[in-house]
Amino acid sequence: MTASTIFQHTELTRQRALDDLHILDTAPEERFDRITRLVKELFHVQIAIISLIDHDRQWNKSSAGIEPDQPLEYPRSSAFCDSTIDACGTLIVPDARLDPRFRDNIYVTGEPGIRFYAGHALEAHGGERIGALCVFDTVPREFSALEQNLLRDLAFWVQNELNASQELDQAAAVQRGLLPKKLVSLPGFEVAGACSPARAVGGDFYDWYPVGEGAAFTLADVMGKGVGAAIIAATVRAVLRAGSRLDGVAEVARIAAATLDPDLDEAGSFVTLFHARLDMDTGVVSYVDAGHGLTLVVHADGTTERLTSLRLPLGAGDDSPWQEQTVVLAPGSTLVSVSDGVLDLFDGTLASLDAVDRLVRGAPTAQHAVDSLMLRAGLSAPDDVTVIVIRRAGER
Repeated sequence: MTASTIFQHTELTRQRALDDLHILDTAPEERFDRITRLVKELFHVQIAIISLIDHDRQWNKSSAGIEPDQPLEYPRSSAFCDSTIDACGTLIVPDARLDPRFRDNIYVTGEPGIRFYAGHALEAHGGERIGALCVFDTVPREFSALEQNLLRDLAFWVQNELNASQELDQAAAVQRGLLPKKLVSLPGFEVAGACSPARAVGGDFYDWYPVGEGAAFTLADVMGKGVGAAIIAATVRAVLRAGSRLDGVAEVARIAAATLDPDLDEAGSFVTLFHARLDMDTGVVSYVDAGHGLTLVVHADGTTERLTSLRLPLGAGDDSPWQEQTVVLAPGSTLVSVSDGVLDLFDGTLASLDAVDRLVRGAPTAQHAVDSLMLRAGLSAPDDVTVIVIRRAGER
């Protein structure tokens, strides 16, 4: 294998690792800007940058000391940081005018007139060097061993943030994969749902799956956001699904609560839950509600019924018996259950359910109702937003 072939293979691997981070050309983030501000102050330099080396350019994820109207990217051929990813350890250039590698560089001979540079490579999970944490100045200076160690440690901080982004992307993909697909057979009914976490992953989820002569439906909301809430949500989903062969939703919920309560108590969390089974022959919906209380049945006769909650959320220490309730979904009627993040799309109070009622009545299909709410969520959602809609065919 020639040296050229080895370089091409290495560069391809490096580029793939960078692309897998999904961070190029993303918006500024405070978690990175905080680091560059700190670096600039710690080393008393004019400029601090978190750079990423793309195919033929250097793109700056964050910078301190550069005017906002300055470009975020530069030709890779002129980038100091391109040399940093090839260096062993920290690349230090005390005076670029005296360094044969950089003295003819356009950023040395022209604006901003770089004289001093120090950079430490940033590595992806596999060790591929994808960019650098670097500092610049327009006057020559030395860079002590203590400063080199500090820059290296700060570069590790940046690496952790970059790799955490990748892990969150992977977690989000897993969580999306747990959301249900279209029910293969539920004649006479339309079913639609969606979940939009406020962060990469969230604690809301919805689920459906065939059970007997119908289907089971769940909408749950774990207290909190982020990875911790997402792990609990996945556990709740798995436990409820495991109970699908049990007779009655009350027994499913009882077993789930007995299984989950110790872990929820340990985590200091709780879960509001709406869990139901639909008999597609009769339209009867059997359900339990644990502290959720955000489910409506929009009846075909023009009335609306809010389904009541008889228990506290899972994890809240409620030892009272589980009671199964029923409601009939007549032809032309719609059941809609939402997480509390939907309330924040309106006025944040329970009066927001009136707006949900009107939206569902005006939607021609279950999917239209879900899409309308999620469009609103995309514009203004501060919290996880989840909705599930079940509509029975017939006169509305």
